[in-house]
This record gives sequence, C-alpha cells and structure tokens, in this order.
Amino acid sequence: MIRNSSQTKSSVFATSSMVKIGMLSALGMILMLLDFPLPIFPSFLKFDLSDAPAVIGAFAMGPAAGVMIEFLKNVLKIIVRSNTGGVGELANFLVGVAYVLPLALIFKRWPSKKGVIGGSLVAIVSGSFFAGVLNYFVFIPAYAVVLGYPVDAFVSMAAKINTAVVDLRTLVLFAIVPFNIVKGIVVAVSGVVLYRALRPLWKM
Repeated sequence: MIRNSSQTKSSVFATSSMVKIGMLSALGMILMLLDFPLPIFPSFLKFDLSDAPAVIGAFAMGPAAGVMIEFLKNVLKIIVRSNTGGVGELANFLVGVAYVLPLALIFKRWPSKKGVIGGSLVAIVSGSFFAGVLNYFVFIPAYAVVLGYPVDAFVSMAAKINTAVVDLRTLVLFAIVPFNIVKGIVVAVSGVVLYRALRPLWKM
C-alpha cells in the first residue's frame, strides 16, 4: 500500500522539500522538451510525461508541492525554449493543475490504493474537461493569433487524422479530450510506478 509521505513533520517549504521540488521541476521541464506526436492524434498535440514529476511530488509532499512543480517546470520551459509565446506553457500549467490537484487532494484524504485509483480517475476526468474547455475558449484561438494560423488550420490538421473533426467543437471533442484522457492514464500509471520506486528517497 502506498503511504502518504506528505504527512511528515517537515513543511513543504522546508529546505529538503524545496530541493526535491526543484529537482522534480527540472525533470518536468526536460520531459517537456522531449515531447513527441502520437500517430492517432493531430501533430500539433504533443505527448510528454512532464506531469509525472508533479504527481510524484504531490504524492510525496502534498498538493502544494504538486502545483509548485507544475508552475516551476513551465517557467523553466519558457526560459529555456518556448515556441508558442508562452501560450503552450500556460496551457500546460493550467491543465496540469486541473489534473494534479484533485489527485493530490484525494490521496491526501485517503492515502491508500483506493485513494490512488479514485484520485487518478478524478484527475483524468478533471484534466480532460478543463483541457477541452480551455482549448475551446482560450488556447486554440490564442495559438492561432501567436502562430499566425487560422483556427481552421488546426481543424484541417485534425481532420486528416479523424474525419469526425469538422470544426472547433469537434476538434475539442474528438481530438483534444481523447488525447488528454490517454495522456492522463499514462501519467497516472508512470507517476505511481516511479513514486513507489523512488519512495526511499523521500525519507532522506
């Protein structure tokens, strides 16, 4: 059974915790740089495991640590390399928080296998929902402005993969939301596996 390491005497802002947060943030940024497209989704949707370090930090040090890792990794990414004028990093942060925060809060309340499973399911739903809403109203239009592409260009790219995509609404429903469901599942599994493997380090 996974035990909640956030219930330790040290605060999330203790020196040792801040070092771990910094390391996980740097790892998250590196994983963002190693993104790649999946053949079943349009090429502008890049897959990465950068939320996994935030999941690990949230399990080990609590919700605040998970949110901080999401924030810092995106700040580092903007400093090192941003191809979207910060739009991609803002999207990654907000959707990442929508994913990590409910997972961390549920695990903090129920630090058990059931808490992990339940928290992961809620996180996948929450992250996918907010990804859909934010992309529809904010991020796809913002990408269009920053990159100089019309919204229809994104729709056309997605339609080449999935003919059900005919407009922005169906782009969100049949590409962005499914993409985030797949990503959420992979991140949850990898985050739990890595946390269990690295658990001895959190006691140092």
